[in-house]
Amino acid sequence: MADHTTLTSPLLPSDHLILTVDSDSSSASSTTNASPISSPFTTLGFTTGELTVPPGITVDPFQNCKAGINGYVATKLALYRWRDKENPMPRWRSRIMWVTRIAARFILFSFGYHWIKRKGKPAPREVAPIIVSNHVSYIEPIFYFYELFATIVASESHDSIPFVGTIIRAMQVIYVNRFSPSSRKQAVREIKRRASCDRFPRVLLFPEGTTTNGRNLISFQLGAFIPGYPIQPIIVRYPHVHFDQSWGNVSLGQLMFRMFTQFHNFFEVEYLPVISPLDDKETAVHFRKRTSHAISTALNTVQTGHSYGDIMLHMRAQEAKQENPSSYMVEMAKVESLFHISSLEAVDFLDKFLAMNPDPSGRVQYRGFLSVLRLRACPLAEKIFAFIDVDKCGKITFKQFLYGSAHVMKQPGFCQACEITFAECGGAVKGYIVEEELRDSIQSALPSWNEDEVHHLFVLFDEDNDEKIYKDDFLSCLRRNPLLIALFTPQSELKESCGNGVLEIV
Repeated sequence: MADHTTLTSPLLPSDHLILTVDSDSSSASSTTNASPISSPFTTLGFTTGELTVPPGITVDPFQNCKAGINGYVATKLALYRWRDKENPMPRWRSRIMWVTRIAARFILFSFGYHWIKRKGKPAPREVAPIIVSNHVSYIEPIFYFYELFATIVASESHDSIPFVGTIIRAMQVIYVNRFSPSSRKQAVREIKRRASCDRFPRVLLFPEGTTTNGRNLISFQLGAFIPGYPIQPIIVRYPHVHFDQSWGNVSLGQLMFRMFTQFHNFFEVEYLPVISPLDDKETAVHFRKRTSHAISTALNTVQTGHSYGDIMLHMRAQEAKQENPSSYMVEMAKVESLFHISSLEAVDFLDKFLAMNPDPSGRVQYRGFLSVLRLRACPLAEKIFAFIDVDKCGKITFKQFLYGSAHVMKQPGFCQACEITFAECGGAVKGYIVEEELRDSIQSALPSWNEDEVHHLFVLFDEDNDEKIYKDDFLSCLRRNPLLIALFTPQSELKESCGNGVLEIV
């Protein structure tokens, strides 16, 4: 997706702010209609004066536009009792695999791919030991197995897919756990090792990491580009009028059935010119950028900031029976790059947002926001909400909630503020905080909070219900709920200036 025109919200305070903490408020209307509200997170050392949240996404690169045996035996024989994962497949086994490769072509024929249009030619293995391709359907691994007999990098979950799983194993698959940094590093090392040895087949990667609808290109992972070997990009297209052949959001069984019942399905493959690293100093990021640009140009499409994390968010919203699950995708590749928030962390934030009871448009009102974060309606809570509500409509989207929370965590003073807060609440002496200490700490800055309201907040921190908040629990809770740091960060500046119900923040 192209660069967005951003919506912004003023965050930096004036040099001197007078905040009355005794007043009560039942809604955020006074905040959203008033003049710009200063940020409640000023003590965290903001490096920028504005929270920038890109506008809502209009592209869903995963949406499928649906309308309303001999080879298997040969593969099993070639793989029989072969457990060597370090060395290339012996020649006699590879020769047996020719039976399966021919069978793979018959499989494609049975799916309706009677002829396949090709443009360009695959480069020799010694010229381009790594190939990368866009990923639209489960058809590509079958085709590349038949055409190139390449080694594939794939998630272990693919091993159980009918037909494809057996073929993937025969392609001497390099398994990778996308959520494990150590697994990803090991996969990169294995890619480099196999690319450097001519006895191994060339290495095939789908750098998008998942299937799309083919009309857009999503962000590329770095695994294919870190080894620094020449790469041949390949693009696949599935021209169609009525039947969208992309895997998208349909089940594998439904997609296979529709392919079987089509008289003919169109499939095009284009081999692009080999792209080599410019020199030893070219970074993998720049190498990736050049390659993705070549593919997106050939496809005549744009590259968005989506990743597999967006599928996770979509699926979670779908499980929660949201009316428009696509609205909860945030272009996770951009989020990870900006804030170093993982996909699993983003899903946790989504769970919290869904608990706020979003309306059919996917927006949350002030009351739902307060309820889940265990806040009471007060000027400080209004400021926290207004910080996220960048378009000042009295409601927030998940993307605004995620960006706002991640933006606070990214500030240079966030971790230190969490540590200092725990110590000032009493944790420095005995290593944990009890409810009375948290109440005294909260009420010293926010005297309008009563005991029941503080108790609800205490329960949020006390996950194991042992009536004690240890340091790890305290820091972990603030990382999951970073906006709550605003309840504590003013204290060190305000202890000496609080009086007569007026709180002064410099």
